[in-house]
Amino acid sequence: MNKLPQITIGFWIMKICATTLGETAGDLLSMTLNVGYAMSSIILISLFLISLSGQLFVKKYIPFIYWTVILATSTAGTTISDYMDRTLGLGYASGSTILLTLLITTLYIWYSNERSLSVENIKSFKGELFYWTAILISNTLGTALGDFLADNSGLGFAGGAVFISTLLVLVILAHFFTKISSIFLFWIAFVLTRPFGATFGDLLTKSSDKGGFNFGTIGASLILFAILLILLLYATFNKNKRTTPQI
Repeated sequence: MNKLPQITIGFWIMKICATTLGETAGDLLSMTLNVGYAMSSIILISLFLISLSGQLFVKKYIPFIYWTVILATSTAGTTISDYMDRTLGLGYASGSTILLTLLITTLYIWYSNERSLSVENIKSFKGELFYWTAILISNTLGTALGDFLADNSGLGFAGGAVFISTLLVLVILAHFFTKISSIFLFWIAFVLTRPFGATFGDLLTKSSDKGGFNFGTIGASLILFAILLILLLYATFNKNKRTTPQI
């Protein structure tokens, strides 16, 4: 049985919620709790590997396990990006360039080995490893790209949000009105929804004088966790309803 969800509007809503939660939870661990980027990266990568092990050994799509791995890649991606760009001093532009190169290389090696880049129907263990490697790199790249647009591009927080939103609208239009590869558009959207979600996360965490709701990293993480949990329950219910034999 296939172990991946269908790519629908519901998928993208859950992806944005999961990556936004990853942003706030990653900041909660590394900054609010003062664990630091290096130690946070080790902790969150360990959690990613544990959750990934569960996903690799199940035989069908289980929403809670799948989205736990997505959430883990997002939290790990946040701290990995911060560690590269800030602790190692690479900067947002260099970090984004390195991660983009790694993503393209991963997709190239994946296609060379599997002759497919399908994101809905992966049958082999090797293909699934490539898939999750690309997911982790994409979420890390999305973090670095969002930071670059907000801090180094001159667009600022609001300008970066508008720019990312515009790109996502163009991707949606390209999907419906052009013959551009849906897989190519998927990976663009997957990267872009990361900084888009980070914008939403900043809106929840920032103080009211900065235009935010002032929930802080703890409050925002709890709110996003509740939203994602509701969506997961709904996805599980729908999946079970579709697979229940009709009498």
